[in-house]
Amino acid sequence: MFAPTTTRTALVVAALAGATVLAGCSTAASSADSAAEGDAVEVAGIEIAVDEAAAELLPADIAEAGSVKVATDAPYAPFEMFLEEGSDELTGVDVDLGHAIGAKLGIDFAFEQQAFDGIIPALQAGNFDVTISAMTSSVERMEVLTFVDYSASGTGILTSAGNPEGIEGYLDLCGQDVAVQAATSQVDLVTDVWQGECEAEGLDPIALAEFPSDADAQLAITSGKAVASLLTKPSAGYVAKTTNDGATFEVVEDPSAPNGYDATLNGIGVLAENEELAEAIRAALQSLMDDGTYEAILDQYGVTGIGIDEATINGAADAK
Repeated sequence: MFAPTTTRTALVVAALAGATVLAGCSTAASSADSAAEGDAVEVAGIEIAVDEAAAELLPADIAEAGSVKVATDAPYAPFEMFLEEGSDELTGVDVDLGHAIGAKLGIDFAFEQQAFDGIIPALQAGNFDVTISAMTSSVERMEVLTFVDYSASGTGILTSAGNPEGIEGYLDLCGQDVAVQAATSQVDLVTDVWQGECEAEGLDPIALAEFPSDADAQLAITSGKAVASLLTKPSAGYVAKTTNDGATFEVVEDPSAPNGYDATLNGIGVLAENEELAEAIRAALQSLMDDGTYEAILDQYGVTGIGIDEATINGAADAK
């Protein structure tokens, strides 16, 4: 089951248990060790060499150690998940991106499991240096963490492949049967916002049907009971990419909401006092954006829609 909120704002339950990555999708996990040795690392089919300007920004102790410990909470597809059922090897958007950032910096990003609600305390205790776990870059968390913003995600619209109803945006859902997982922020978005906008446009309300899980909501599409389902946009992209080799579903791409509706920034977190490490990570991420690796990583998981144009630090604070 996918997490019920648009981003990881609280303890997140297991997502898409047993999810597996696309065959041949990632080589980051197997090649990460070479980053600390200065060798080129391959991620998303791209060979990544050290960016000397970014590496020079690393704090001396981390540069000397050659690695950082990274906290994440899997499974939360497509951000972090296990390579296969029963495996403890991690893959996903966050994992590949972390290894790519490490390759740019010439160090190893060593991922370890940590329950989501314990990530910040574990950083404060010195058990980890970094967290990459689809964490919302909230202003409240900035009292403790500095965030390097790397994506933005909100609600997405999943429809049948080929989009037979010609849905271009959420107003096209007015008067239509739409499926959603119960007790999610998507329910609130429809109830509190979209229904009022349908009425203001003189359109019939969205006929929203709530289901126990995202999988049930998607079954409503394939059975003809709904024209679309609502879920987080990265989850929608992953479902569309991986279900029946991409032949079953499609994500609606609304130019007015490229990251999804009601989108929020996600960030790579380090303790607020570790400004040098945050800036080094930001520079490495920007380098990945500039050379196309960042987009390639997102694309292999079907989530290019959550990409942002620039690597920023604490961008949510600037937006207030």
